Amino acid sequence: MAMAKAMKRALFRAASVALLHPYYRQVRGMTLGVRVAVLGAFDREVLLVRHSYAPGWILPGGGVERGETLAEAARRELREEAGVVMQGEPVLHGVFLNDENFRGDHVAVFVVRSFAREAWRPTAEIRAARFFPIAALPEGTSGGTARRIAEIVEGRKGEARW
Repeated sequence: MAMAKAMKRALFRAASVALLHPYYRQVRGMTLGVRVAVLGAFDREVLLVRHSYAPGWILPGGGVERGETLAEAARRELREEAGVVMQGEPVLHGVFLNDENFRGDHVAVFVVRSFAREAWRPTAEIRAARFFPIAALPEGTSGGTARRIAEIVEGRKGEARW
């Protein structure tokens, strides 16, 4: 039952990316999403995901749904996209305007250092999820992702724009 529900949700998400996101971008004034920097091995590695519909590697995350807090959305997205379960509350790194990529889009970035892993396999939306050494991020890591990771590990506040 849970597997069927998860499969339905993954299919809906994949379809919504292709069909609903362009519509929302036209009719909504603002969108809100979350990204999660999961740091492992004493802050020497970071979790990145690769989507089926976009190039490169990015921090796991996605849209905030109605009735969800930012932290709840981060927790849900992290589990769905990578099989990672937060232990404790995530720490907010900052909220960024992602206007250059998507007009009116805002992204809240959280940091997680305490977590557990569940069995996970690629989905229609997420093709890969793995940890990389921070000192050797994979080719194709998005610019915004690389900037947020650098800010977090260097202990500095980020600029307001993604």
